Amino acid sequence: MDKAKAEAGDASAQYNLGHAYYDGQGVKQDSTEAVKWWRKAAEQNHAGAQYNLALSYHEGRGLAKDWVEAVKWVRKAAEQNLAVAQQALGGCYYDGEGVAKDEVEGYKWWLLAAAQGYDNARKLMA
Repeated sequence: MDKAKAEAGDASAQYNLGHAYYDGQGVKQDSTEAVKWWRKAAEQNHAGAQYNLALSYHEGRGLAKDWVEAVKWVRKAAEQNLAVAQQALGGCYYDGEGVAKDEVEGYKWWLLAAAQGYDNARKLMA
């Protein structure tokens, strides 16, 4: 964890600092602080941070639940080819969570994740 780098704007350091706060590693556990750092990294197009921010909105951890924001951030990560985000976005479409239900669109995102070897997406398509 390198807080100085995170404060200087390094997206990877911000992402890692977010994890440190979320897990309470080397700092007091604080979901709100984790979200703060993930948002900073996500705004710099860090796919992992975008995905974690989406999960935070989905689960209401460190901020209020918000499906629209969850889908916004998971889409950004999915568009950067993060397989876990593609699988999650597919699920949003398939189930109509935060977006209009569209099983074809959901399946499309699952296919993209599966093409990267993401087994969970393959299982969903079975």
